[in-house]
Amino acid sequence: MTTRDAPSGAGGPQHAVEDPGRHLPYPSGWFCLARSRELAPGNVLTRRFMGEDVVLYRTRDGRARAVHPYCPHLGAHLGAGGTVEGQYLVCPFHRFAFAPDGTCASTPHGPPPRARLQHHAVSERNGFLFAWNEPDGAPPTWEVPGTLQAGVVPTAAWSTDVRTHPQEIIENTLDYRHLPVLHHVAVRELEPPTVQGALLRMRLRLGPDRPAALRRRIQADHSFLMAGLGHLRVELPLPRLGLVSYLWAMHTPTGPRHTRMLVATACADLHAPDAAAAPLPRRGLHRAFAHAMLRTAVGKVRQDLRIWNTKRYEPQPRLAANDEAIGLFRHWARQFYPPP
Repeated sequence: MTTRDAPSGAGGPQHAVEDPGRHLPYPSGWFCLARSRELAPGNVLTRRFMGEDVVLYRTRDGRARAVHPYCPHLGAHLGAGGTVEGQYLVCPFHRFAFAPDGTCASTPHGPPPRARLQHHAVSERNGFLFAWNEPDGAPPTWEVPGTLQAGVVPTAAWSTDVRTHPQEIIENTLDYRHLPVLHHVAVRELEPPTVQGALLRMRLRLGPDRPAALRRRIQADHSFLMAGLGHLRVELPLPRLGLVSYLWAMHTPTGPRHTRMLVATACADLHAPDAAAAPLPRRGLHRAFAHAMLRTAVGKVRQDLRIWNTKRYEPQPRLAANDEAIGLFRHWARQFYPPP
């Protein structure tokens, strides 16, 4: 299941607050451009990324590539009619063919020119296709970690456009104080945020804000993993059901103060080493649970959209006494931008 929301969010104002003195540049790191299932061998897709188009394609032997969109011959857009022939991406204008390393490999009329397509490094994890961004073009320095269980891929997904920067969205996870106010969710910190390079982890116990008897019955321990400013994964073990659920929130900058948000969910047996090996009846249960989790998550995100689409970034926030996690997050996030 894939659904999309309109950029305006949940009934809020149609234009976000603009303030030239409060903005963030595009961050470095890995950002999701598509689910793996969207890019079958031989397919070509165009995605918006950091204010520009990126053309995704998959060679016939299964390798995914992400290249800049314009043919260096005469500038045709490779996503507007380009095709994959074997291992080559072929331009729709003059049929110049480009190899996976970007070099022009052949033309219909003689030897190829010395030309090369610029490309982004690509990584695939848990059914998502990520592209690397670094302002100075440097290669990746870290990887998005996959799940410990093999075969875990999302079975339900939803996406929307948000008028804000990805840092503003992922910072929301560290803002514990808004959970009871906006979402009516009680929160208890089980493990404080810890930083390991580009990764940030924490564990929270979440449940209904009231009544107390209901909160005790259905509160659950959530493990959060942030990998850069574009990737959030939440794991929720459910021992009584013998299940573990996974939720991903991907935040990809498409333009200045514009972010494409993808929320996806999956479910697996708690102690199974390979989620794909589950028998068919259990897979049906997994899909049903993943769809239920997605509906719950999307309901919370829609409450956030009214805030994100109208708030402004505060570079020097006046933090309260219990906002230590936000301060830690801001310090951690600095590594994804060029030095001032």
